[in-house]
Amino acid sequence: MDVLDRALKDVNSVSADELEKLYDYDIFTLGEAASSLRVPKYGKKVFFNTNRHINPSNICSDVCKFCAFSASRKNPNAYEMSIDEIVYQGVKSFNNGALELHVVGAHNPNHSYEWYFDLFSAIKKAIPKVHLKAMGGAEVDFLHRKFGVSYEKALEDLAKAGVDSMPGGGAEIFDSGIRKKICHGKVSGENWLKIHNIWHKMGKMSNATMLFGHIESRNHRIDHMLRLRAIQQDEARVEAKEGGFNAFVPLLYQTHNNFLNIKASPSGQEILKTIAIARIILSNIPHIKAYWASLGLNLALVAQEFGADDMDGTIEKESIQSAAGAKSKQGVDELEMVAQIADAGFIPVQRDSLYNEVKTYQTSKPTFKAS
Repeated sequence: MDVLDRALKDVNSVSADELEKLYDYDIFTLGEAASSLRVPKYGKKVFFNTNRHINPSNICSDVCKFCAFSASRKNPNAYEMSIDEIVYQGVKSFNNGALELHVVGAHNPNHSYEWYFDLFSAIKKAIPKVHLKAMGGAEVDFLHRKFGVSYEKALEDLAKAGVDSMPGGGAEIFDSGIRKKICHGKVSGENWLKIHNIWHKMGKMSNATMLFGHIESRNHRIDHMLRLRAIQQDEARVEAKEGGFNAFVPLLYQTHNNFLNIKASPSGQEILKTIAIARIILSNIPHIKAYWASLGLNLALVAQEFGADDMDGTIEKESIQSAAGAKSKQGVDELEMVAQIADAGFIPVQRDSLYNEVKTYQTSKPTFKAS
């Protein structure tokens, strides 16, 4: 039995070195294999949500070489939003249909520990029905380092303040050698995993990311995926929304305005192979997200044929990927998202943050009817 067949039957029986050989398969074989896992679960559905990204500040005490968002000599336009400004933006977006607020930012040394929880409490007080996704593992580690609180304490305080789930940012590549070169001083891979594992054991859901296409090797990507697989909770608990990773998000490194000086992105084939391999290795994580803000709409739609089942959302305003060159600054209109998914031959499904289906679009070009 070859490596692909063995991986499809039981990933745990295949070594990391063998799994790296999945990249040697032709792209159509990998796509077919990934689809054999995707289609029985989701058919032709492609998920998206209506969400708003809010980044409270770009002033950061850490210096990551791949980052174009944080204020630096590459980005001299430092800013801080007040709690009132953030709440105002959140209310405005919720009134315009956003079901989720995605609140992440830089590791701002000017904020007190209490500032974060005052912010989240104020958001939930103003819009209690919104799903608040906030503070990834790197930000929790920053609170731990700056204020001396345990991970458990910080996560308990987040939950009490109304944070519903955690985003997956800050994972980058778990390998310590790569992290030393691209984000030295930031949360370690081991501690990122520890933070999310604690959150999951609290019965909470999160996402997981992987930043790829920079100085990492294929082996580093495989290692990253296997570490995520290893800490994922029991599949039945995850499906019941009782703690675990909702989705894996492969984030394509953006080449502009940062300090890594990498001139070209990986080929489309390399990107699609990575997504397909992620679907095969991470069979215990329900969803693979082709994040359109990182990949672009067209490639994200193609990725739905290679194991992905989600596009992320409308976003409304995107600052992190676009600062590094992605064409995502203004988000995408909901009906445009629906039209793009339908035109690619899929069924558009609006979801909430925990992948409960909100609206399925029955498409009959050129109009769309929600049911």
